[in-house]
Amino acid sequence: MANAGLQLLGFALACVGWIGFIVAVAIPQWKMSSFAGDAIITAQVTYEGLWMSCVMQSTGQMQCKSYDSLLKLGSTMQATRALMICGVLLGFFAACIAAVGMKCLTCLQDDEVKKAKVGIVGGALFIIAGLCVLVATAWYGNNIARDFYNAFTPLNSKYEFGPALFIGWAGAALAILGGALLCCSCPKRETSYPPPRGYNKNAPSNGKDYV
Repeated sequence: MANAGLQLLGFALACVGWIGFIVAVAIPQWKMSSFAGDAIITAQVTYEGLWMSCVMQSTGQMQCKSYDSLLKLGSTMQATRALMICGVLLGFFAACIAAVGMKCLTCLQDDEVKKAKVGIVGGALFIIAGLCVLVATAWYGNNIARDFYNAFTPLNSKYEFGPALFIGWAGAALAILGGALLCCSCPKRETSYPPPRGYNKNAPSNGKDYV
């Protein structure tokens, strides 16, 4: 029962992390304009994401524009897109496979060993998906930090980390942790011992009887 509870906890954490992947991919707040230092505070904030850039006015109105061409994007943006999409797709397949391996469901209930192995495969896919998202968000964040501390970057062109990066980092951590818990649900190997030999009381004795 404890093993089943641990498996259910890992599945829940991994699914929450996968939902975080989707949210991070969808929202455009991957980086936001910085007002640190001597930068002039304006009445609008600029956000840039994987698919569009947005400008928010002081009134709360947001205007977004999709990127015109994929070929005009930098290599970092394209690689981040690819890794995030891989993370979302792997998370989807991992959720489907891990659900089959859950002990609380009746799928593959006749073979407990095979059911546990299916759950481990789902957990491994969750870990790979989390690593993809972790690499993508860390790479993107490193470029933001590098441009921020670059002395040749104009003050009005500096950006800071957006909420999408923090959501991606949290989702990656949850997916990796949940996948690790699913992988810990491996069944214990049962050691088979040979059947004990019975002692035949009626067996004739080779020794002599002494009175």
